[in-house]
Amino acid sequence: MAQFNPASTLFFLCDLQTKFRPAIFAFDHVVNTTNKLLKLAKILGIEVVATTQNTRGAQFRQYLLIPLTPDTLALGPIDPAIDLLSLGDLHLGTFDKTLFSMLTADVKQLLDSRPHIRSVVLFGIESHICITQTALSLLALPARIKPYVVADGVSSTNAHEIPLALDRLRQEGAVVATSESLAFQLIGDAGRPEFKTFSALVKQEKERTTAAVNTFLGPKDDSTSPYARSSM
Repeated sequence: MAQFNPASTLFFLCDLQTKFRPAIFAFDHVVNTTNKLLKLAKILGIEVVATTQNTRGAQFRQYLLIPLTPDTLALGPIDPAIDLLSLGDLHLGTFDKTLFSMLTADVKQLLDSRPHIRSVVLFGIESHICITQTALSLLALPARIKPYVVADGVSSTNAHEIPLALDRLRQEGAVVATSESLAFQLIGDAGRPEFKTFSALVKQEKERTTAAVNTFLGPKDDSTSPYARSSM
């Protein structure tokens, strides 16, 4: 099994841009999970890479059914509700891309300069496009880098794409788990000096975590859940 601890892990935040907000299922839950993970990154000293999708172009406008007007031609920056600024030097950069995978030349260079990295935690949008292609790109690298996909931290324009994408990623070799499960695995030991701060974060985020998990991973017999019509 690939090593999974803070010293050998990067966080990848994928394309969580404001202009996608009207089209993405449960966008605010993804924002909440993302901010929790960024707080975790600060506690554990985990570096974070972010991307944006084609900030200046309009290719996604017709796909997202957003009218092409002068105000909406550019997809624009990451949503301001995402607290990347608080990361300081842990934020390695936000890289614009047209590639669907996050493994652009710049991001690949970052990975190459960190040969100790063995795991990448993936969250953002869209689960069946950029998240999936990033995970597959990581799995295809000669270096053994394991993608961990945050089940309550990814979404899509069509909610029913989410469980299908997560099923595929499991089959391809990625690990799919909730943000809380991955957080506890990263902290690893209640005896760590950071555990008190970590525990306070878990308590602070409990209601938001529950809401996100129930929204994305709710009962399969609940007609409002994307799992209700999945192949699972």
